[in-house]
Amino acid sequence: MADLFDTAPDEAARPAGPRPLADRLRPRRLSDVVGQEHLLGPDGPLGVMLTSGALGSLILWGPPGVGKTTIARLLADETRLAFVQISAIFTGVADLKKVFEAAKLRHANGQGTLLFVDEIHRFNKAQQDGFLPHMEDGTILLVGATTENPSFELNAALLSRAQVMVLERLDLAHLELLAQRAERELGRALPLTGPAREALLEMADGDGRALLNLIEQVAAWKPHGPISPDELSTRLMKRAAQYDKSGDGHYNLISALHKSVRGSDPDAALYWFTRMLEGGEDPRYLARRLTRMAVEDIALADPQAQGICLEAWQIYERLGSPEGELALAQAVIYLALAPKSNAGYAAYKNARAAARRTGSEPPPKHILNAPTALMKEQGYGEGYEYDHDTEAGFSGQNYFPEDMKRGVYYTPVERGFERELKRRLDYFTKLRARRQSG
Repeated sequence: MADLFDTAPDEAARPAGPRPLADRLRPRRLSDVVGQEHLLGPDGPLGVMLTSGALGSLILWGPPGVGKTTIARLLADETRLAFVQISAIFTGVADLKKVFEAAKLRHANGQGTLLFVDEIHRFNKAQQDGFLPHMEDGTILLVGATTENPSFELNAALLSRAQVMVLERLDLAHLELLAQRAERELGRALPLTGPAREALLEMADGDGRALLNLIEQVAAWKPHGPISPDELSTRLMKRAAQYDKSGDGHYNLISALHKSVRGSDPDAALYWFTRMLEGGEDPRYLARRLTRMAVEDIALADPQAQGICLEAWQIYERLGSPEGELALAQAVIYLALAPKSNAGYAAYKNARAAARRTGSEPPPKHILNAPTALMKEQGYGEGYEYDHDTEAGFSGQNYFPEDMKRGVYYTPVERGFERELKRRLDYFTKLRARRQSG
């Protein structure tokens, strides 16, 4: 794939006056787009659609600055459709009606319309339904752009009529290509050392538009020599990481943290923990989730884990940020290195399933109290053995409902403290079997 932005734009089509670097370097052909080869390549879904002449409505889902608007515009050029762009943030019902009426007139005159809707997830479900009849009769070919998961933000009827295309953030190699194109457009190299150049690419965080905006700032400087990484970070405000505390970013990162802890990788766990903090996540939420991890994935393999999480939580509440976050970070490390077991979690789920199946079965009479004469006559408490009075401190009696087969829900693992619990469980199982056989 060639670069994302064109190196020789059509000068005649440019408006007078200075234009941002990102706008000056927009591509004129889909073959100029960088970073989305999995979609635009000859074997990619968009490449196949264009080759076959069967382009349909699309939802372009991906992070900012990866080419969603550019691709939509170039698709219109490739298919000779009129390109109309609206934003769900600024477009109301009356505006949509005008867009559809204009598209109908074009359609009647033999001209199709590619309607690009930026931030399409901002439209409510009823507004999304308004696109359906115009998509079905061919009045518009809809291309929606969203940074949010379409499965949650778009209704099923719209999704059934449009194919979702997932765009990926640009990697460092893609960003370097953009930097080279920018230097050619500017006519000079950026005044950066090698490490500073790498730092600049990382600051863009996979966003091509953000990189070109940063480059524009750097190009305006007149340093005496190449700029170092420290000087770069001093002159440039680091771009905030893409993180939506109520959207996919939130759930994806907490999932990554949880699985890193479960996988006993303290370095990865700390990375995702700090990624969430840097994104503005509430440390109290992280404290709660860490405690959940201790209960679900460590449990009785290390009974101290839950207490350490609660203590870290309490320390954070007393110290606040940023000092209290260190206690949470230490809890992350402890959880990642603790022995793991989900036996307690599995036992709880198994017992709940059994309780739902047999929820009306009464306890066996011999373990029921008999505070009245009538209850004694009914056999309540009859035959009960007081465990402390037995030789081993274990009577081995049945405590399940009389008509229910004995269940086995807790199966401890051979790790951490559960190794000792398994030894105890095996001991009582043998005593119970001996009593039943005797």
